[in-house]
Amino acid sequence: MATPPLLTLQSMALTFGVTPLLRDASLAVSEGDRICLVGRNGSGKSTFLKIAAGLVEADSGERFLHPGATVRYLDQDPDLSAFPSVFDYVRDGLAPGDDEHRALYYLNALGLTGDEATGTLSGGERRRAALARTLAPAPDLLLLDEPTNHLDLPAIEWLEGELKSSGSALVLISHDRRFLSNLSRRTVWLDRGVTQDLDRGFAAFEDWRDDLLEKEAEEQHKLDRQIAREEHWVRYGVTARRKRNVRRMRELSDLKTTRRDYEKSTGLASIEQSDAGKTGKRVVEARSICKTYGNAPIVHDFSIRIERGERIGLIGPNGAGKTTLLNMLIGKLAPDSGTVEFGTNLEIATLDQHRAALKPEWTVKDALSPGGDMVEVGGRNKHVMSYMKDFLFRPEQAGTPVAALSGGEKARLLLARALARPSNVLVLDEPTNDLDLETLDLLEDFIANYEGTVILITHDRDFLDRIAQRVIAPEGSGKWQVYAGGYSDMLAQRGADVAARKAVKISATARSGQAGTPKSEKRKMSNKDRYALEKLPGEIDDLTTEIAALEAELAAPDLFTRDPDHFSATSKRLAAAQQSLDEKETRWLELEALREEIEAENAEK
Repeated sequence: MATPPLLTLQSMALTFGVTPLLRDASLAVSEGDRICLVGRNGSGKSTFLKIAAGLVEADSGERFLHPGATVRYLDQDPDLSAFPSVFDYVRDGLAPGDDEHRALYYLNALGLTGDEATGTLSGGERRRAALARTLAPAPDLLLLDEPTNHLDLPAIEWLEGELKSSGSALVLISHDRRFLSNLSRRTVWLDRGVTQDLDRGFAAFEDWRDDLLEKEAEEQHKLDRQIAREEHWVRYGVTARRKRNVRRMRELSDLKTTRRDYEKSTGLASIEQSDAGKTGKRVVEARSICKTYGNAPIVHDFSIRIERGERIGLIGPNGAGKTTLLNMLIGKLAPDSGTVEFGTNLEIATLDQHRAALKPEWTVKDALSPGGDMVEVGGRNKHVMSYMKDFLFRPEQAGTPVAALSGGEKARLLLARALARPSNVLVLDEPTNDLDLETLDLLEDFIANYEGTVILITHDRDFLDRIAQRVIAPEGSGKWQVYAGGYSDMLAQRGADVAARKAVKISATARSGQAGTPKSEKRKMSNKDRYALEKLPGEIDDLTTEIAALEAELAAPDLFTRDPDHFSATSKRLAAAQQSLDEKETRWLELEALREEIEAENAEK
């Protein structure tokens, strides 16, 4: 017998001012569903998700939540101001009986301790705290609005794994194609206020959407032709019985009403290139550059030559030093040692992920054309209203303050500012944040046709695979490695590197044997490794006992209210013990694998 849906939204309608945002939006979510909600920026996805969460009331339509079902919603702009610490905020989202250890686990996994004061958090830290608060209760239904924003690649892949293994049903909004494709099994498309359902994941969505839009255009063309035929009959047809004439005139009126009420799909942004002329063949060449902050090496002995027309991707976890390395490559920061040489005729345009170039008090018009009505694009003057339209801004938005724009609108405004400037080197720092899928497609096309050089930092795996010709990735201790191709190519090469090192090692051993090393000489583990292999099981047992004791101590229901400082200190000890246990178990597995490998090699001799 089929179980009833956890959540049902039926024929939701909502109007802001005089503009209908939702006209007939429906959604049904059952246990185990993995649904992605897609649509253009401004189509109402976030509002629809808030209606699903019960945070916004629609003008009409029905919402039904299964009795007893638990729902958690991730907001794009969470408010933590009512809570003194991050842990207080996350714990407040737990229901009676929920395990507080899960809150600490998710906080630690997302790079937070819980002790942080909420008033000092960055936007990214607030988002990560909100994500921990949403995931910790393990609800029946998760409603996630852009969960990958402000997460680096390791965190995105961790989150992907957590959601795959979660028992919660999922409704997801994201601009990250790879994330959507890996997690979704159903797609709901919100377009012009109406939802359409595809019983397949996001990987099949774009072809399906394009087919629907093509059929829609054909239907509109047929309607136009039918109206033209009827109007010809009205003007030139032989007069028939009056009743028939009245009927045909009424039908013609209905056809015209249908055409008048038809709302076209939102067009695509139009991006023109402002060419600053060609650079020399060599754009930048770095030789053995280094940068250290305190005692921490950020970049150590890194070399690269970037030539005209290349597309270079820079990836790595937050704090790895991507921006530092980028700033050295474009001349904004001098290396501690090594040299950076630049080519001729460089004109660099930069897109900053922090949107520092946008002042909140500016209007859209001010941001694009301060003090005038014209924008120079591609070597010719263009009226600011026309240029706004190219990036999907309406004329009435010319006086809208930047502070009032959505995240997607701010991203498009930054793109419009950066791309209006003549350039032959384009530096993009997280350009995909908050862009809808159609604008992402257009940005990819623009970069593909851009005659200059592109250097970009991004956590979007699909975008890297589509754009990058080479990827620079951190290897630890300030080391950075250059890989040919995109993100998937980098992963494949990293695996190949391991295999290659093993092959070299085997080859060296074989050559050593051919050179006359006695066949009876057997490989041995070092004394240090042998000692560690003997000691680690006991240390692992001790840590397991300690963790059990700490968990029992934290399980006391009144510990936090009775002694919050002791609770916090014990929680930190537990987290440290769990991390140490993971490290020791990993080290033991490595050493055990090494022992088995040596024994297998020696058995063959």
